[in-house]
Amino acid sequence: MKTLKPAVVLVSLMVAVICGGAMLSAQATPPKVGDKAPDFTLAQIDGRKLTLSTELAAGPVVLIVGRGWVGYQCPFCNRQFNDFVKAAKEVDAAGARVIWVYPGAAEGIQDRANEFAKDRTFPANFRFVLDPGYAFTMRYGLRWDAPKESAYPSTFVLDRQGSVRYALISKTHDGRATAAEVLTELKKIGR
Repeated sequence: MKTLKPAVVLVSLMVAVICGGAMLSAQATPPKVGDKAPDFTLAQIDGRKLTLSTELAAGPVVLIVGRGWVGYQCPFCNRQFNDFVKAAKEVDAAGARVIWVYPGAAEGIQDRANEFAKDRTFPANFRFVLDPGYAFTMRYGLRWDAPKESAYPSTFVLDRQGSVRYALISKTHDGRATAAEVLTELKKIGR
């Protein structure tokens, strides 16, 4: 059996890491208009599992990724959340539902999500799911890996086939999609 020299082993490992890193970054590209959104299963705030493909079988989906817990409950997330809750009837009339993703560190995410949801009424077509440990956020290429950050605030409108018909990814705390903008996109899709 032939023994490899340490330099050959080192170069081989470097190539593997570089190639593997390229593969990871390719998977971590946020979906854009025309892409098929990656399927996922996440727990809702009450613990029940939600799968994107199951939701899509019933109609279009508005997928919103908030910032989650970043040392405080984000006022821009609160504003956007309330905007979509107020528009729930119009979203429902378009045959769609909203999935709100609340990302955060695995430890404590349930308590922080409960704090965010406290005293809120969730419309029947509104789902609130948790992303503990940022697995979903990283898969969607939305991890904002900086101090006191979690995810880039993002909104996607998906048709029944899971194709992205609208995408807005903010690289700031604000710059969010409004319910009115999303309703315009939903009207283009139809039920």
